[in-house]
Amino acid sequence: MLQSLQMVSRFMSRYCSWIVIAAAVLSGFFPNVFAWVQQGARPSIILGIIMLTMGCTLSTEDFKVVLSRPFDILLGTIAQYTVMPFVAYGLTRAFHLDPFLSAGIILVGCCPGGVSSNIMSFLCHGDVAFSVGMTTVSTLLAPLMTPLMVLWLAGQQIEVDAFGMFQNICLVTILPVACGCTFNYFFGKRENFKQIQSVMPGISVFCLALIVGGVIYTVHPRLEENGLSLIALTLAVVTCHNGLGYLLGYLIGKAARFSIAKRRTISIEVGMQNAGMATVLSSNFFATPAAIAANPMAALSVVPCAISCAYHSISGTILASFFAAQDKRER
Repeated sequence: MLQSLQMVSRFMSRYCSWIVIAAAVLSGFFPNVFAWVQQGARPSIILGIIMLTMGCTLSTEDFKVVLSRPFDILLGTIAQYTVMPFVAYGLTRAFHLDPFLSAGIILVGCCPGGVSSNIMSFLCHGDVAFSVGMTTVSTLLAPLMTPLMVLWLAGQQIEVDAFGMFQNICLVTILPVACGCTFNYFFGKRENFKQIQSVMPGISVFCLALIVGGVIYTVHPRLEENGLSLIALTLAVVTCHNGLGYLLGYLIGKAARFSIAKRRTISIEVGMQNAGMATVLSSNFFATPAAIAANPMAALSVVPCAISCAYHSISGTILASFFAAQDKRER
């Protein structure tokens, strides 16, 4: 049984992007399949499970890396919380986006690095320890930085409950990560716990697919109303946002005279966001049933988040493959 679960987990990790896309397509044609995901606190619980799996992979060695390489982590974290938020804000102006679409892409930009960025750093022969350190620090800072940046950049257009967002991030992000770290500290050397860890990537991918499917269910009426034009516009913004994040992250690493491995890592860490977190936060604060009842356009805020969930995984895989191919050509 365990071997079967491990095989499924490896399969889901390898094809993460396509599984998320499949969930989005399925929800597009049969939205009610994912209706249950959006009920009550379920989106937050599902995100909490994802963050718990992340915490279970963190060890004391990962935190030692943070302390042993303060300049690298500091520069990477500053880049994380400046490049993507301000690029997102600039794109909302350049594309003249609706206030709720703007809030969605800004929220993606203000979230910490995505967990899958660590995998991408490994695949492209980057500095995996640096990647884990950046993801850890940006995630721990998220309760403070994400609400403040969203309030600053989007608060002029729509109402932002920064304190509520702070509480929510602590509850669904920091608490599960802390619990996961605790479990790993006390049980990490036990064989049965290692076996549980081996299926966690699959659980993460499954939960992310549920989040995206639930979001498509929420925005389905707006998608039917606006069709391909809304998807095309949002995809164009997400593509620019993600691509500029990769480029600027790499250039920052080059300016800091980082090694090639570190440049690749900071590029991926800056460009890939925790869009799953953005999706849940958008559902909890911008696209609530009450907000949608008052203004149906509020549902649009989750569209950039949902598209980013799938797109960041796809583009990250492509970029990692490109970097890896460069190494093969140079041999």
